Amino acid sequence: MEATLEKPRTQVKNRTIRRVAVLGSGIMGSRIAAHFANIGADVLLLDIVPKEPNPAEQTKGLTTNSPAVRNRIVTDAFQTMLKASPASLYSPKFAERVKLGNFDDNLKEIATYDWVIEVVVERLDVKRSVYERVEQFRKPGTLITSNTSGIPMHLLAEGRSDDFRRNFCGTHFFNPPRYLRLLEIIPGPDTDPAVIDFLMNYGDLYLGKTTVLCKDTPGFIANRLGIQSLIQTIRVAEELGLTVEEVDKLTGPVVGRPKSGTFRLSDVVGLDTTVNVAGNLVKMEHDESRASFELPASVQKLMENKWLGDKTGQGYYKKTKDSAGQTQILALDLKTFDYKPSQKGIRFATLDGTKAIDNLKKRFPVLIAGKDKAGEFYRKTFADGFTYATHRIPEISDELYRIDAAITAGFGWQLGLFETWDAIGLKAGLDMIEAQGQKPAQWVYDMLDAGFDSFYKVEGGQRKYYDIPTKSYKAIPGVEQFTILENLSNNIVWKNADASIYDLGDGILNVEFRSKMNTFGQGVSEALLKGVTMAEKDFRGLIVGNDSTEAFSAGANLATLFMFAVEQEFDEVNLMIAQFQKLIARLRYSSVPVIVAPHTLTLGGGCEAVLHADRVVAHAESYIGLVEVGVGLIPAGGGTKEMAARVSDLYQTGDPELNILQNAFMNIATAKVSTSAQEAREMNYLRPTDQIVLNRSRLLAEAKQAAIELADNGYTQPKPRTDIKVQGKTGIALFKAGIAAMRMGRYISDHDMKIADKLAYVICGGDLSAPQVVSEQYLLDLEREAFLSLTGEKKTLERIQSLLTGGKPLRN
Repeated sequence: MEATLEKPRTQVKNRTIRRVAVLGSGIMGSRIAAHFANIGADVLLLDIVPKEPNPAEQTKGLTTNSPAVRNRIVTDAFQTMLKASPASLYSPKFAERVKLGNFDDNLKEIATYDWVIEVVVERLDVKRSVYERVEQFRKPGTLITSNTSGIPMHLLAEGRSDDFRRNFCGTHFFNPPRYLRLLEIIPGPDTDPAVIDFLMNYGDLYLGKTTVLCKDTPGFIANRLGIQSLIQTIRVAEELGLTVEEVDKLTGPVVGRPKSGTFRLSDVVGLDTTVNVAGNLVKMEHDESRASFELPASVQKLMENKWLGDKTGQGYYKKTKDSAGQTQILALDLKTFDYKPSQKGIRFATLDGTKAIDNLKKRFPVLIAGKDKAGEFYRKTFADGFTYATHRIPEISDELYRIDAAITAGFGWQLGLFETWDAIGLKAGLDMIEAQGQKPAQWVYDMLDAGFDSFYKVEGGQRKYYDIPTKSYKAIPGVEQFTILENLSNNIVWKNADASIYDLGDGILNVEFRSKMNTFGQGVSEALLKGVTMAEKDFRGLIVGNDSTEAFSAGANLATLFMFAVEQEFDEVNLMIAQFQKLIARLRYSSVPVIVAPHTLTLGGGCEAVLHADRVVAHAESYIGLVEVGVGLIPAGGGTKEMAARVSDLYQTGDPELNILQNAFMNIATAKVSTSAQEAREMNYLRPTDQIVLNRSRLLAEAKQAAIELADNGYTQPKPRTDIKVQGKTGIALFKAGIAAMRMGRYISDHDMKIADKLAYVICGGDLSAPQVVSEQYLLDLEREAFLSLTGEKKTLERIQSLLTGGKPLRN
C-alpha cells in the first residue's frame, strides 16, 4: 500500500484580516462587502467600467473619463444594497467603511489588502480573466477566494502561480450574507491546509458563520441537496394537485423552516438562479438521481414566460393593486397558469393534529402519519430527501453532520435531513422510504444491523454523530466550545412548566425560558427569582439565556393583565406591576453578577431584563425595543426609569440635554425596535461595555465567560441610584408641545396623545418645578402609577384584546 502524504501546512503567524477587497458588486458582492464592514474591516468594492455614459450622464457632458461614469456600476449596486430591506448593514454608519472603485483604476490597490474575494458572474472565462489581472497586483501570501456557487476549484485555479494556488479556495456565502449563517469552505487541489484551518476558524469567530468544509463537487453540499429538495417538492406538488399556497404552508414553520416555504423562496431567490444550478447538476453522470434535477412543468412554463419571481415582478406569486388601491397578493394556479387571489386560512387535518405540539421534533411522526394529502406530501418528500442524502456520502461529505450543518445554516431550517429522520425514528423512516419504492444507501442498513438506532446521540453533555466508516459515534468537532442547553438535560437543577435552571459548571447557573414566545408569566418569573436566590446561595454568577430560534423574550404575557383590567381589579394590577418591578430589580441588585444574553426578538419585558443586567452579551441579530405603547401602555418594569437614568448619564457628554432626552422619548413613544444589536447600542439599550457576539452558537459560552470574568474580578453588589437627573416641567413642556402638534396634524389619536403625555411625565420625573436629581424608586413609582391609569382606558383594553385574539406574538 502506498503511503499518503498530508500536504505541508505553511506556518502563517499572526494572520489578521483588517482590509478586504471584494471584486464584483452585484447582489452578492455588495452584501458580502457590507458584512465585512459590519465586523469592522476596511473594504474595497470594485466592478467594471461602463462601456459608455448613459443618457443622463451624456446630458451632463460626462464621458468615460469622468469618475462618476467610471464608478457608476459599483455606485449603483452599492446604493441598491443600502436601500434594500432587510438591511445588510448593522448600522447605516458602517457604509463609510466601504470604498468604491473600478477594476481599471483601483485594482492595483489590492496590494495593500489582506483578503481578496472574487464575486463576479458565474462564468469560468470571466473569473479566470479577473484572476489574471489580480496576479499582477496581489501581494504574495494574501488570501484569494471565490464565491462561486459551483464551478470546480481546480478549473478556477488552473494556470495560476504556485503562491496563488496555495492561498486560493472557495468561500461560498449564502444570500443574504448577513442573515444566512452558512459559509462553505472548498479547498482546491493545491490549497495550503493552513489556509483552510484559518478560514474555518475566522468564519466562525469573526463572521458569525457556520463554516462547513466541503469537497470540490458540483453544487458543493447545500445547493446540491437544497436544489434537489426544491425541485422535487415542486414535482410532488404538481403530482398531488396541491396549490402554491398549500405547499408553502406545509413547508414553512410547521416543519421548522422559514415562513417563505417553497414557492415564495423560489420567487425571492429568482427562478433563473435555481434553473442555472439545476442545469449544471442534471449533467452529472455519476449521480444515480440526476433526473431529479430535471425541471418540472411549472418551472419550464415560468421560464418560458420569464416569470422569474421578485426580480421580474411575478413568479409563483404576483403583487398587484385592487380597485380600491390596496395591495393584493395573487398566486399562480399550477394547472391553468392564471393568477388568482392568494388563499387564506389553509387547513389540513394533519396540520390540525400538530397544533398543540410545540416541540418541533415531536411533530414529525404525526405529520408522516397523516391520511390526507398533507401526510402523503410529507411521506413522498421526506423519503426522497432522506434517500438522496444517504447516497451523497461519501461523494460530497464523509460525515453526515456536515450535510445537516450546511442545510440548516444555508436555508434556515431548524433541523437537517438526518436530524429530521431521527425525529421520525430510524426504522420508521426506513419503512417510509421503502413504502415509496426507494432504497437508501447500504450503510443505513449496515447501521441498523449493527444495533444503532439514531444518527445522533447526546452523551456526557456532548452531541455525537454516527461515523459510517468506524460504525461508532464520534463527537462533532468544534461544538465543544459551544454551550447548547438542549444537550445539557442532565444539568437541570430546577424546573417548572415554563422554565429550567441549568448548572453550566464553574459556578454559573443559567435560567432558560420555554413559555410561548418566551413571554414573562408566573412560571418564568418564578424561575428568575429562584435562579437569583440559588446563585446567591451556592454559585457565583447567573445567566439569563435560551436557545430559542424565535425570541429571547417577546415581553409580558398580557392575558392575566387583561383579565384583571376587564374585571377592574386594579389592586391586583398594581400588585402585578410592583412584583414585576421587584423581579427586574433582583437582576440588577443581586449579590452575584447577572448576564443577560438576548437574541432575535427582545421586546418589552425582555428589553427591561436586558437594561438591568450587569452585562449584556447580545447576538448581533438582536431586535430590541420597549414596545408597550403599541398596546396603549408605557414600560413599567423599570424600562422608562432606566432610560431616564441612562439619559442622565449622557448629560455629561456636553450635548444639549433636552436633545438627548428627546431621542430616548421618541424610541419609546414610537415603539422603535432595533434592527441589530449595533443599532440597539446606538439607541442606548446596550452600553459600550456590553458585548456583541457574531456567532449565535457561541452566545451562551461567551455569556458564561463574562459571568466568570466579573466574578473573578471581585464583583461588588450595586446599590439603588439616587442621582438621576430629570428635567421636570421643562421637559414636559417640550414634549407636550410636540404631542399637541402631532394631534393637530392628525398623526396620532386622542388615545395616543394620552399615552405620550404619560410617558413624558414619567421620563421627565413628574411635575417638578426645575431639573433636579431623583431616585430610582421615585421613578418606578411614577411608572407604576402611569401604567395603572392606562390599564383602565377602554382603548388600551381594545388593543390588548386585539393582540390576544389575533394570533400574533404577545408583545407588551
